[in-house]
Amino acid sequence: MRGQKFPIRYLIVFLTFICTSVCYIERVGFSIAYTIAADAAEVSQSTKGTILSVFYYGYAFSQVPGGWAAQKIGGRRILLFSFVIWSLTCALCPLDPNRVMALVIARLLVGVAQGFIFPSIHTVLAQWVPPHERSRSLSLTTSGMYLGAALGMLLLPSLVRFKGPQSVFIAEAALGITWSLLWFRFANDPPRSEHPKATAAGFGESLLPVRDSQKLKADRSSHIPWRKIFLSLPVWAIVVNNFTFHYALYVLMNWLPTYFELGLKFSLQEMGSSKMMPYLNMFVFSNIGGIIADHMVTKRILSVTNTRKLLNTVGFLVSAFSLMALPLFRTSDGVVFCSSMALGFLALGRAGFAVNHMDIAPRYAGIVMGVSNTAGTLAGIIGVELTGQLLEAAKSNNSDLSSPDSWRVVFFIPGLLCIASASVFLLFSTGERIFD
Repeated sequence: MRGQKFPIRYLIVFLTFICTSVCYIERVGFSIAYTIAADAAEVSQSTKGTILSVFYYGYAFSQVPGGWAAQKIGGRRILLFSFVIWSLTCALCPLDPNRVMALVIARLLVGVAQGFIFPSIHTVLAQWVPPHERSRSLSLTTSGMYLGAALGMLLLPSLVRFKGPQSVFIAEAALGITWSLLWFRFANDPPRSEHPKATAAGFGESLLPVRDSQKLKADRSSHIPWRKIFLSLPVWAIVVNNFTFHYALYVLMNWLPTYFELGLKFSLQEMGSSKMMPYLNMFVFSNIGGIIADHMVTKRILSVTNTRKLLNTVGFLVSAFSLMALPLFRTSDGVVFCSSMALGFLALGRAGFAVNHMDIAPRYAGIVMGVSNTAGTLAGIIGVELTGQLLEAAKSNNSDLSSPDSWRVVFFIPGLLCIASASVFLLFSTGERIFD
């Protein structure tokens, strides 16, 4: 095992990176394919909004149950099961915009299934990855989301154009099943021999679910300290920052195209590949943040606690000022640059709050991730809905949305949230293990 040039844990991390990429290709792909099909069928905007948002309700609902299931059954198994469920749903669901109830059920099922994925990933990585590799491992894994979103934006519109909207579902299902086969073939649980200091380091076999016959010998593995988790200030520091991260991300993902079209009177078709830059920037900065964090921890430049606080603070503060400056830019290049800075440094901040699950609670990393990601998903629902209401009110006052004043509040809210969240993390977070 030790003599291998390519340790198994590296393969596990690489497969989780592909996992998140495929998940976000699916999310972007559905939005593209359904929007085109719905517009062709003259579906109302309210119905479109219902179909596009129902995924997030299922996704929010299953975060904490996903963490519980990963803890009890094993992240590796739950990850495979959830991937197969959403892949088959995509393969079997006809994309007929007039069959609203069928689409609602399908998207709800996909949302619930994908809600199990990220808590499962955190459980798997907490088992396999030693503390000095956690930042870059989790950063690589989560950067797959942004690469998947960028690839989806670049490639899937052409697939719809030449093969029709239904082809996107088939392509996504094929990707999902292919990944499932790879995971089934190559992923396994780590033996204790892989990490001799597993118990002391907080990863390895000691974190695996126990069989019924072992419960008396390892009772602490079967008891989940729910009360302690929900009353922990370091946990709430993670939750607050996860909320803010996703509020800013989903507002930009969903409303930046409208800002280009209505705020700047600029057609997205003329932008070419430049509209991918914010997501590509997230991919790059997410991995840079992970490398920097692990370097600081390994070389003992800073403690784990101070490393997390530094990267989280820098990332969120730069993002805050970029968001608040965005309405001042009146050219497409300026807005692309500003939004790229905002999203890029948000991704850098993930080397602070997002990795912190495994620092403070390696045994319950999936559960803590489920709790914080529920807040993140709710932030997306709240942010997208609130932004629509703010713009509707601004349109009533200004008759159109071309004025910077119409957009100032839209971008100031996530900016101020970033400052507040960075302050909370600075005050209450820790890099020390607080849950046994």
